[in-house]
Amino acid sequence: MPRRPATPDEELIGAQETAVAHEISDATRIERMASELTMGFRELSGLHRAVSVFGSARTRPGTPEYELAYEVGRRLGAAGFAVITGGGPGAMEAANYGAHDADARSIGLNIDLPFEQGHATGCLDLSLDFHYFFCRKVMFVRYANAFVVLPGGYGTLDELFEALTLIQTEKIHSFPVILIGTAYWSGLVQWLRERVVGEGKIDAGDLDLMHLTDDLDDIVERVERAAVEQGV
Repeated sequence: MPRRPATPDEELIGAQETAVAHEISDATRIERMASELTMGFRELSGLHRAVSVFGSARTRPGTPEYELAYEVGRRLGAAGFAVITGGGPGAMEAANYGAHDADARSIGLNIDLPFEQGHATGCLDLSLDFHYFFCRKVMFVRYANAFVVLPGGYGTLDELFEALTLIQTEKIHSFPVILIGTAYWSGLVQWLRERVVGEGKIDAGDLDLMHLTDDLDDIVERVERAAVEQGV
């Protein structure tokens, strides 16, 4: 007997499989996707100075990583940028709190998951619920001037490499991708340099599409410069 899909994303991707129950038609799926994109465009319209901040939902309050995420959000907010996160707990919540405490817009883009990740509470000026990952991804890029990437897991890596691919293929321009935490990210960067560049899978210059730092002033300066180059 086909099992019931846990999320709309699973229902969409598994629609061609007999093991997954087909609950709606393709026409209805398209209507729901269009409705979700329309909602995001409507609610975020007019947002021109913003940064999407990514990081682990498992980062615990009171830890150095949590405090770092808070300070990142606060610094960006003080510089006049809204902070957009995935709306979850951990580093996302911390960055949203930082922006909120700097009197900047604090925005969370939540995603429907088969397990409950929890949502940031008390620090969001705008909280939007998405069912389809790809609709949510459009919002992260379209309404941001830059990505700031804190230590995180698969979700964080997904957004990181999504942005790098869009820049490499010239879908977006003057868009900084900033990795915070040299101790955390340097191993990945080294592997990309030695293995991926070394085997010719990407060009050496492609590593310049991301910037690794621990300097929060450097982050703000790069984001501000990018906003000017983008005409904001």
